[in-house]
Amino acid sequence: MPDLVVDGGDKLCVQLLIELRGHVRTAGPGAVIHLIASDPAAPVDLPAWCHLTGHTYLGPVPGAERPTYALRVAGESKETEEAKPWHVA
Repeated sequence: MPDLVVDGGDKLCVQLLIELRGHVRTAGPGAVIHLIASDPAAPVDLPAWCHLTGHTYLGPVPGAERPTYALRVAGESKETEEAKPWHVA
């Protein structure tokens, strides 16, 4: 069961990652976040972003009505630039 569900709607992955960064900060270490994302790049971008920042990508959520991906918030992670989620701050 997730601690938080983020509905990304039709946003592009870069927008989703910028928004997700704020949710990660709020949720705190160990929290499981489910991200609903229709962008076809999400299954590639989200695991890459997790690898970059140190969060744990848990994969697609089975049985979800819409494409949903899970991650676990790391206790220690790397911050990214505010408007550039692919650049470590």
